[in-house]
Amino acid sequence: MDIFLGVIVGLLVLMALVTAHEFGHFLAARRNGVNVLEFGIGFPPRAIAWRKDVKTGKWARIPHGEWKKEKVSKVVYSDEKDKSLAQKGMVFSLNWLPIGGFCQMDGESAADKRVGTFGKASFIAKTKILFAGVTMNWLVAFIIFTILAWTGMPEFLEGQFTIHSDTRTKTTPVQIASVAAESPAMQAGLRPEDYILAVDGHEFVHASEITDYNDKHAGETVTYTIKRWEKICDLSTCESESCDCGSDTTEEVRLKVPVTLNQTGSDYLLGVTMATTQGMSYSTWSAPVVGAGLTLQLTGETFKGVGIMLSKLVSGTARLFSFSEDVREQGQADLSQVGDSVSGPVGIIGVLFPAFTAAGPTNLAFLAALISVSLACMNVLPIPALDGGRWLLIAIYKIRKKELSKEAEEKIVSRAFIVLLALIFIVTILDIIRIAQ
Repeated sequence: MDIFLGVIVGLLVLMALVTAHEFGHFLAARRNGVNVLEFGIGFPPRAIAWRKDVKTGKWARIPHGEWKKEKVSKVVYSDEKDKSLAQKGMVFSLNWLPIGGFCQMDGESAADKRVGTFGKASFIAKTKILFAGVTMNWLVAFIIFTILAWTGMPEFLEGQFTIHSDTRTKTTPVQIASVAAESPAMQAGLRPEDYILAVDGHEFVHASEITDYNDKHAGETVTYTIKRWEKICDLSTCESESCDCGSDTTEEVRLKVPVTLNQTGSDYLLGVTMATTQGMSYSTWSAPVVGAGLTLQLTGETFKGVGIMLSKLVSGTARLFSFSEDVREQGQADLSQVGDSVSGPVGIIGVLFPAFTAAGPTNLAFLAALISVSLACMNVLPIPALDGGRWLLIAIYKIRKKELSKEAEEKIVSRAFIVLLALIFIVTILDIIRIAQ
């Protein structure tokens, strides 16, 4: 049931984020004199549609038979049909497939020179329209992060942006999830569900900080300050009904446990797995600053991740052709990391959203903002099928002072779109394999 709810929530959130992106295109198009033929939420087939009368400005529902006959959808029309649809007025539609939204402008080809078309718009206007979608996604992320900074911001990143003078932090100690047999942790008496309050008197918020500390003190004896609950009255040990416990009773116990870590190079130094912990930070006047700062921080991290992924993809592929077996194995490891770091719609909707939905609305809102940042960053990339690529294509022809023909534009964009679909297909297969394992 949790997975089903998570999938439904995921579809709705993704549709909202894509619709916000398209709404950015819509606003910029209208402000720059470009006619919008249709703005749709979801993808066709249509469920219901309205048209705005050009003369009166009033909205009226389009009879099913009429719009079914027109077959208006996000496709490339001929100039004549585009013109006739623009004269009828803009359409707003709700569609059955909850996988996004679209903004269909009049004359989307750069070669179209009719008044009111995207092609007729100036280069500056085209730039505003193409990048309005990513701007809207960044704006959505900023708004969500600003609200979370005020109501409670989950701390997912080490060094996550905050204004320290206006930040109150609430943290949960790192908890031990499991203890390996015959490990230093087991020999010292550490148990699953113990909370690690400090190591050698140093308090740590993240499990990775404890791991780093252990790495620096491999082979040494360190002291763990532990919090656990001990039973002080256990009904299962009562010998008669006269036992006066009333119920199982526990009390909080704090212990200092010396642990001698393994040497560097061992399978593990301590021998525990630690549960993911999460702190919460709260801001007041600095909430908008935190919202903007975190949006910029995650944007930088996203571009950094894309750069690392592309670097490993190129280096990993090149190493596969090496004569050295060690180099080929390193190449396979690089490509494996690329595959593990990439997640498509199936992975996002089928894994991430169910997990974050179960974790509560705060974590879900953080995930939505993070995906909104990712959508903005991906659409900026110079891939012809995406906004950044379309702008780059128009800019190149502008610099060359040559006209971009409709045929050339369609050929470039369609081929890039096929490659993009192929990548999405591959990533989807990898997602399904990961979910099935």
